[in-house]
Amino acid sequence: MAAITNVEDLRTLARRKIPKALFDYVDRGSYDELTYGTNRSDLKAIRFRQRVLIDADNRSLSTTMLGETVSMPVAIAPTGLTGLLHGNGEMVAARAAEKAGIRFTLSTMSICSIEDVRSATTQPFWFQLYVFRDRGFSEEVIARAHRAGCTALFVTVDLPLRGQRHADIKNGLQVPPRLTMRNAFDIATKPGWAMSVLMGKRKSFGNIDAYLKRKGGVWAAGRWANDNFDASMSWRDVEWVRKLWPGKLVLKGILDPADAQMAADLGADAIVVSNHGGRQLDGAPSTIVALPKIAEAAGHRLEVLFDGGVRSGQDVLKALALGARGCMIGRAYLYGLAAMGEAGVAKALSMIGDELRVSMSLTGVQNIGEVTRDILFDRDADRRSNI
Repeated sequence: MAAITNVEDLRTLARRKIPKALFDYVDRGSYDELTYGTNRSDLKAIRFRQRVLIDADNRSLSTTMLGETVSMPVAIAPTGLTGLLHGNGEMVAARAAEKAGIRFTLSTMSICSIEDVRSATTQPFWFQLYVFRDRGFSEEVIARAHRAGCTALFVTVDLPLRGQRHADIKNGLQVPPRLTMRNAFDIATKPGWAMSVLMGKRKSFGNIDAYLKRKGGVWAAGRWANDNFDASMSWRDVEWVRKLWPGKLVLKGILDPADAQMAADLGADAIVVSNHGGRQLDGAPSTIVALPKIAEAAGHRLEVLFDGGVRSGQDVLKALALGARGCMIGRAYLYGLAAMGEAGVAKALSMIGDELRVSMSLTGVQNIGEVTRDILFDRDADRRSNI
């Protein structure tokens, strides 16, 4: 096997290791994928100021996110269906994050349950909440997250309805996966994946299954979730969650400065500048373009986290320079998980950390607290100086 030197190598390997329907679920965006594409292209367009002869020998990546000390300004974002990319995927990824000294965030739509992940870890992790129409579910799952020792609750606010993802429909994506005429050959050529998932603890949405069983229901968890996305969700629900949750409260899916200010007014501790990885409103701005004005609006009232297109340590450094406290990675770690299990997640995190360390040195930065917009190359200023 060729040497793996970047996240794109993990992506290439993941494509070979898991069924097409699952790879496309991770890899694709909504509608025409305009926002999905600009998340990456706008990050790539940013340039650094290279500085030399500045002592950066003892570089430190350590910082805090949501008041918790982490080894670098990176956390694993909440992602659905993770346990179908590799058996016990959420548990595996949480262990890799813990070993790397960063935080893992569990999705409501995870395969492994909150309790499963708690059993696999010794450090706190974070939990992401979808506020469904059935508020009883929200109350119960919030209580379960609190009992499990989760220290932060991420409320996703940009999914009142699902954006259409053409690939998922065309691939006939189902949870749990089913053998059909359409996918039989594809699955047959992925025996390692099939064995891993078959040996995993769960095959459906663990958090929802646990709730439905307590309610005496017989619905399929995935169908129940789709039927319960709530287009009526409003800022009143944020106030309601704030009263229920005693820990750090984070709103994920903020793309406008006015919404950041409202989040602060209602008692949120932090926000994630996010467009759901280009999987919701197609044509929305990239997160890196939206970030600076949101960070300015947040001021010192909110901690600002960032996601969308992060594949490298340089991407992390660019986001920090434009006002983020830290970055959350989704696809980058999922490619590693699908490609190599826990070792793949560890590899993705290690590569991001190594590139961040090198890039800090070459921009003259010794520690994360020194990162400012000054490390970025200002093309407009350069053009003006040459007129």
